[in-house]
Amino acid sequence: MMREQVRPDSEPATQLVWCTIGHAELIDDREANRVSQSGMASGACFECRAPFKSCVHHTDPIHSISIESISDTPAVTDGDNSAGRTTAEGYGVEVADVQTPGDWCELTRRNARSVQTTIGWIFWDPGAARRYNAAGLPEAFAGPLGYIASRCAPLAGAGPDAVVASFGSISPMAIRGVFQFLGTPERFGEIWSARDAAVVDGLRQYAPDIVEPLAAFAAELWTVVEQLPLVGRPFFGAHLAMARPTEPLLSGWHAINCLREWRGDTHWAVVVAEGLGHAEASILHNAWLGYETDWLALSRGTSPADIEAGWTSLAAKGLAHQRTVLPEGLALRQRIEDATDRLTMLPWQLLGAERSQQFTEFFEPPCVRLLARVDETAGVNYQPASRLFTRPQ
Repeated sequence: MMREQVRPDSEPATQLVWCTIGHAELIDDREANRVSQSGMASGACFECRAPFKSCVHHTDPIHSISIESISDTPAVTDGDNSAGRTTAEGYGVEVADVQTPGDWCELTRRNARSVQTTIGWIFWDPGAARRYNAAGLPEAFAGPLGYIASRCAPLAGAGPDAVVASFGSISPMAIRGVFQFLGTPERFGEIWSARDAAVVDGLRQYAPDIVEPLAAFAAELWTVVEQLPLVGRPFFGAHLAMARPTEPLLSGWHAINCLREWRGDTHWAVVVAEGLGHAEASILHNAWLGYETDWLALSRGTSPADIEAGWTSLAAKGLAHQRTVLPEGLALRQRIEDATDRLTMLPWQLLGAERSQQFTEFFEPPCVRLLARVDETAGVNYQPASRLFTRPQ
């Protein structure tokens, strides 16, 4: 991420500052001294052109670390490289101090799991499926159809193609099928309301210790959400525009859902920038998780023809051979994950180190139970973004 800087020993040493949307840049000591008095570095970020400012979560104007400790992609691992996964018990409770960009990246990664779990358990909740059925969805498919309909409701007025363009993980065929079945944005809104009712009831029943933290963090999280950049994040923007619940529990849940969609939009921007389509991304992700071949793509409704086309494309790019993802493909998927974490640190920096660490401590214990609920209602392969993995070779 950072430019290489070569300087004679006589030149001033360099320090690190952050631009207003989270990119890092090196400045010399003379500039650092000026920033310590003015709170603003001269110029703009070489990546995004946003102005440089002092660190938003420390009292010192410059968040200084040794240059030797910084790399383009912070190296964080989830264990050794043998294949395997942990279930809900993989969550911890000890939270390390946040001092370096690598610390922020790790905290971002860790809290992203709780964000995903706080939201994602509802996707397979039988109580939600019953409400979707009562709202008119066929009983046999109420769960998956209701998940798609409730999640894409904020964009339903723009039509199926806009949702397909934003909803990278789910089969376009499935999305278009939901639109054909429901028809109007108002019908999508009914499914959205049914989902919200299921969220309140389900959280109180299966994770009652999350109720108070959701209410307590709601106002702060909305303040963070309102400061996040909208550009390139249509799904997040559509969710942000929805009416906010007045019920504190549901308000906090929706604020966290906005954080989830902001990260999701950012992730898919990274995926697209790497030249990957829907099926290719699912195939690489599936191999990176160590799942049975094609499991993830099939679980997302991808057609066999699209999966085959994805394998062909990956082979042409040197990322797969004979329906096996090569080390180059696994390395690309890891870079995508690392970039996603690095580019989504901003919400936690805006929340601040202390409250971000408290988020970890308050939300991980109930998320253990919510992830166990997913194990029961869907299976241990589902919701991989909530799980800790050791990666395949």
